[in-house]
Amino acid sequence: MSTRYLTKIVLGILSLTAVSAELNAQVVQPGTQTNGSQSNNIITAVPFLLISPDARAGSMGEAGVAVQPDANSMSINPSKLAFLDRQYGFSVSYSPWLKSLVPDINLAYLSGFYKVDDRSVIGGSLRFFSLGEIQYVDVNQQDLGIYSPNEFAFDLTYAKRFGESFSLGTALRYIRSNLSSGQFTAGQDTRAGSALAVDISAYYKKPTVLFGTDAIVSGGINISNIGTKISYISGGGGKNFLPANFKIGGASTFLIDDYSQFTFALDLNKLLVPTQPVYDSAGKIIAGKDPDRSVPSGIFSSFNDAPRGFSEELKEVNVAAGIEYWYNQQFAFRAGYFYESPSKGDRRYFTVGAGLKYNVFNIDFSYLMANAQKSALANTLRFTLLFNFGDAK
Repeated sequence: MSTRYLTKIVLGILSLTAVSAELNAQVVQPGTQTNGSQSNNIITAVPFLLISPDARAGSMGEAGVAVQPDANSMSINPSKLAFLDRQYGFSVSYSPWLKSLVPDINLAYLSGFYKVDDRSVIGGSLRFFSLGEIQYVDVNQQDLGIYSPNEFAFDLTYAKRFGESFSLGTALRYIRSNLSSGQFTAGQDTRAGSALAVDISAYYKKPTVLFGTDAIVSGGINISNIGTKISYISGGGGKNFLPANFKIGGASTFLIDDYSQFTFALDLNKLLVPTQPVYDSAGKIIAGKDPDRSVPSGIFSSFNDAPRGFSEELKEVNVAAGIEYWYNQQFAFRAGYFYESPSKGDRRYFTVGAGLKYNVFNIDFSYLMANAQKSALANTLRFTLLFNFGDAK
């Protein structure tokens, strides 16, 4: 039996298990998750929302909350849209996902923006994640047929600039996750899950002089996926948290001369959902806190609920760092590194990429470098096309 076929069976089991009423806080399923990480003791639904579709950010180690804005900014920090200098534009991104495991999982992303006036911008985007065709089996390995599960998120975005250096932005998101074909599993009728969420973001940038060189320093923050829980059970049982995420970062762009500029970026990320506690054989919590709580409680307590205390909380922060070089505002070369604690998902990899800008057209691509024996994300490619129209301001 081929590795690909076995992987498909595992994904099928995971998909049905995710919608089963028997999935509770004591069960952490093994294997690779759809965001490329390994299982850990933080459980959320729809992890595809944590995947950055933007090839530019993807080539800078996933860093980008504070870098200079472009048409794809709403995927990582909606507030940056307020600093775009074109009247309107759109972008298209595509990535084969987990290609080292299976050939037909992919992520597609479409976004667009329009400047209402000099300070206000509206935008919209659609993120579509396809898991390809999966052979479903139940916990007893009985064949349940072939299905093509998919998930998508539709966003409406608004950003406004205040003064010359600061902006705020928000996004309203509708999420739909269809992981089963209405299968009857674990004694429950399953259905597609849906949820609503919002992002709250801010961006700051200021021209200055650093180390004797003209520069632009910037900072950004995005609290994303704050929303309702999602359920795959008819009747609304078995609700799971969305992957609410806190992203903060900074960037410095050095304007070396009329032809060259360098950008250095650093992002920090932390999930704002409960950490699963430690249970004894009787199901009693012996360390940590009960994860069955409201969304606001889950967000605020996510900073102090790890069973092993503050040292474990630090491990839940992952780091993204990147560098970008532009020559004559036409050719870009990028590199980066992403780090996640081995006990919290173990995503660790280098990235590289390049970009080309010509008139109103941009093309970016990224390549993820990792050990194919250890990382399901090895050799991941991302492609982005951007189009900007209207007079530059």
